[in-house]
Amino acid sequence: MDKVVATAQEALADVADGASLAVGGFGLSGVPDVLIQALYATGTTGLRVVSNNCGVDGAGLGILLAAGRISRVTGSYVGDNKEFARQYLSGELLVELTPQGTLAERLRAGGCGVPAFFTPAGVGTQVADGGLPWLYAPDGTVAVSSPPKEVREFDGRSYVLEHGITTDFALVRAAVGDRHGNLVFHRAARNFNPLAAMAGRITIAEVEQLVEPGVLDPDEIHLPGIFVQRVVELTAEQAADKRIEKRTVRH
Repeated sequence: MDKVVATAQEALADVADGASLAVGGFGLSGVPDVLIQALYATGTTGLRVVSNNCGVDGAGLGILLAAGRISRVTGSYVGDNKEFARQYLSGELLVELTPQGTLAERLRAGGCGVPAFFTPAGVGTQVADGGLPWLYAPDGTVAVSSPPKEVREFDGRSYVLEHGITTDFALVRAAVGDRHGNLVFHRAARNFNPLAAMAGRITIAEVEQLVEPGVLDPDEIHLPGIFVQRVVELTAEQAADKRIEKRTVRH
C-alpha cells in the first residue's frame, strides 16, 4: 500500500515513446512541473497528451512541446503559447480541440469506466458536424479533419455523443498526499487534476506535503488513493516554486 517512489525519475521510468498522458493543471495552476521536467530529462518522445492547455512558452507542458516531444494534444485552450501555434499551423502537431466541460467529463467518464455519453455542448457546430482541422499539411491545407459524431434527440433536444478518455499514464500535482495515494488539492489548483488522475491507468502524483496514512480526514480527501499508483514527495524548494501566469499589480 505504500505508493511512495523515491524520485520523479524512478516514477517515470516506464513511460515509453508514444505513450498517452493525462496531465493536470489549468494555465500554470496545479501543474505537475517536477514530473514534467523529469519526463523531459528522459528524452521520451511522440507523447500523446490530454490536458486543458499545453502549458506556456518555457513552462509546464510547453517544455516538452518546444523540444518536439509531443505529437498529439487533446485540449480545450491553446492560447498564450506561440510555439504551440507554430507547430500546429506548420503541420508538426495534431490538435483535437474539445469544449472545456466536455473534456472534463470525458476524463471523468473514462476514469469511471463509462465508454461514452451524450452532451448538448457542440451541437450545431463543427464539434458535432466534423471538419475541425486536426492536422495541417506543410503547404497549409488540412491533412486531417475531425470526423462527424452521432447526434441523437432526447426529450426534444439534440445531444452529441462523446467518448470517455483513458490514458497510459496521468501526471498530477496535489497539495497534500499520504502513502496510500489519497490526495488533497489547494483551491483553484484542484482544476483538472482529479479528473486527469482518474483517467490514467498509472497515475503519478507529485505532492507538496507527504503525510502518513490516517492523518487525512476522509471527508477532506478530494481524490481517493484507488486512482493513484505512485506518489513523489517534493522538496520544500520544489513545492514553493510556483509561477504566476499573468502578474497584475495595483498602485
